[in-house]
Amino acid sequence: TVIAILAFAAIGLSQDDTGEFCLSLFQVMLFSLTLSWIIAVTITPLLCYWLLPGPAAEGAAPTALKDVYGGPLFSRYRRLLEACLRRRWLTLGVMAALLAAAVYGFFQVQGSFFPKSTMSKFMIHYWLPEGTDIRKTFADVQVLEQAVLADDRVDSVASFIGAGAPRFILTYSPEKTNDSYAFLLVSVNDYREIDSLMDTFRVYLAEHFPDAEPKLQRFNLGPSPDSSFEVRISGPDPQVLRTLSERVKVLLYASQAVEIRDDWRQRVKVVRPLYAERQAQFAGVDRTDLNEALQTNFSGLLVGVYRENDELIPIYSRAPAAERLDASQIGNVQVWSPVLQSAIQIRQVVSGFSTGWEDAQIHRFDRKRAITVGAEPPPGQLPSELFERLRPAIETLSLPLGYSIAWGGEHDAATDAQKGLAAGIPVAMGLMVLITVVLFNSLRHPLIIWLTVPLAFIGVSAGLLASGEPFGFMPLLGFLSLSGMLIKNAIVLIDQINLTRAQVDDAWEAVIEASVSRCRPVLMAAGTTVLGMLPLLRDDFFVGMAVTIMAGLSFASVLTLVVVPVLYTVVFNICRPQAG
Repeated sequence: TVIAILAFAAIGLSQDDTGEFCLSLFQVMLFSLTLSWIIAVTITPLLCYWLLPGPAAEGAAPTALKDVYGGPLFSRYRRLLEACLRRRWLTLGVMAALLAAAVYGFFQVQGSFFPKSTMSKFMIHYWLPEGTDIRKTFADVQVLEQAVLADDRVDSVASFIGAGAPRFILTYSPEKTNDSYAFLLVSVNDYREIDSLMDTFRVYLAEHFPDAEPKLQRFNLGPSPDSSFEVRISGPDPQVLRTLSERVKVLLYASQAVEIRDDWRQRVKVVRPLYAERQAQFAGVDRTDLNEALQTNFSGLLVGVYRENDELIPIYSRAPAAERLDASQIGNVQVWSPVLQSAIQIRQVVSGFSTGWEDAQIHRFDRKRAITVGAEPPPGQLPSELFERLRPAIETLSLPLGYSIAWGGEHDAATDAQKGLAAGIPVAMGLMVLITVVLFNSLRHPLIIWLTVPLAFIGVSAGLLASGEPFGFMPLLGFLSLSGMLIKNAIVLIDQINLTRAQVDDAWEAVIEASVSRCRPVLMAAGTTVLGMLPLLRDDFFVGMAVTIMAGLSFASVLTLVVVPVLYTVVFNICRPQAG
């Protein structure tokens, strides 16, 4: 039981976001397995005492062991085991070949991080060119709302202009405030229609809003990055970073990726007043006064708040629309002169105005300027397929000195999650090995047990290939938990072999009889676990883990009944007695 709990311990020990997200899984296993052990050593013996028949009467002939295990299942298993024991090196060779084939087959399995949610909602992130006025964003969203609601498959739409929605679910991270951004939360009648709806609205947006950068996104069942595919380029010069990002975008367009964008977005056109220091000093106007005058005229200056019941409404001071919307009148903006004790035009304290383009957003990663190019895979493809296809071309891009490329998106999130999981694996595995060594007070018994653990890989690879499920984070957890289940089966089998050897002089026959007697418990334990996983096959979040455990345990349990006895005879040098 402790070993089975430790097999899940890596989840509880993981310190990253994914470990926090899946922590409850470890907690459930911890409490349920502990409770099951308590019941097994208390309630089960009591029920056996009440319900099972008592010992045979004195003088009654004991039932021969071969008579008890003489059914068709045990007879066939006995013949198979005897044949494998006689050809034990061939058996081990076949197992090694199966394992090698499973490893090869595993590389054909697609990778994924977390599956998509079955929530009957999806998101539309609507971006207009950077610097767009919020009223233009609002007008576009009004039209887009009506187009979305016109589809009979849509139930409702909630829109948020200038910022994302409040964080209503753990896996959603709202965008920061931006006048050129809007967020639409679309509720549908049937979640199975989401993919076709997204394809429909992508076409509509491309035809009716060609200047927009929309991103349609389903909710994930786990932590999710901004884009499934991301490339992060770091370096000192913004212009070089933009040039490199365009080269990455060319590769993405050639691969038919969709919703390609970068997080620096477009440059914006700006008008810069050229501060005339001598003239401004005569008027008593400094740079701060000039900045406040421009802010008051155009975006508005916060001067207070108005309380309406439990709501605080900001109060801004700014010029009328007719004055602030005409850039040619910027020289007429009034600024207060403390020397003259009157307002003067800012043209009196500036030497002129210059226009140019500048980056409205500059992001940094590890204190370095970094631009992130994001995209989504073509319809019908997984992000891992797009990643594997573009990885060689992007990693071989020629970079100037001081620039670097790093991966983001699902690849980076999955790598971080696996690192967090891997940090706890040595501790859990070390304790599991220590327990098996202490349990048998030897090294040869644990060696047999741990040599059988890789057999689970045969079933896992076959199960994922047959079902078409990708190997993601949840199947990885299922694979780790398999080790605890297989070790438990191997311990039961080896313990019985040791007990039978103590009672029977013939070690060869003791291995066979002990294995036959443990055949039913091992198969029943595996069978009940597999049946318990059946309901999870209909759950999109747990289906990968269920397939991993069901297939891996089914194959490995059957193979364990053969391989453990074979390894036992090899490690302990037990040979078949000569006839006569």
